[in-house]
Amino acid sequence: MYEPIRTKSVHSTMAGNTPDFPHRSREEELDIQLAGHLAALLAVTDELRALAPSTDLDTAADRLAEQVARLRGGRAPARVPLTAAPGEHRPAALHRKAHTLAGRALVVAASRADTAAAILAAERMDAHTAALEPRELASR
Repeated sequence: MYEPIRTKSVHSTMAGNTPDFPHRSREEELDIQLAGHLAALLAVTDELRALAPSTDLDTAADRLAEQVARLRGGRAPARVPLTAAPGEHRPAALHRKAHTLAGRALVVAASRADTAAAILAAERMDAHTAALEPRELASR
């Protein structure tokens, strides 16, 4: 039928086994991805805090910052200053965006079996869903 491949792949001969080629484990890649999703969720949470300050959002932002720092080896994430003038974002749009980001973080946290991050992401999804429900029902 088909003739077997007799030569090495071009891809394997180009990279070879050189130690200078960056290699990351699956866990490291998932850590990077999860930290990115949580950092994006933190940025949206900070934007919401600037629009409508609340203790729930303050607590969530602190917990998100802790998780991002843990995943990044202790490096603190960049934060949106609360004194910054909020953009033209509507709170409902920010809650939807935060819900989506929390969902992505939950998927990655579940795949890497990070219970603390998964619980935090699920709680944030619930909080943003609850924040949207009165607005969604009023628009119907």
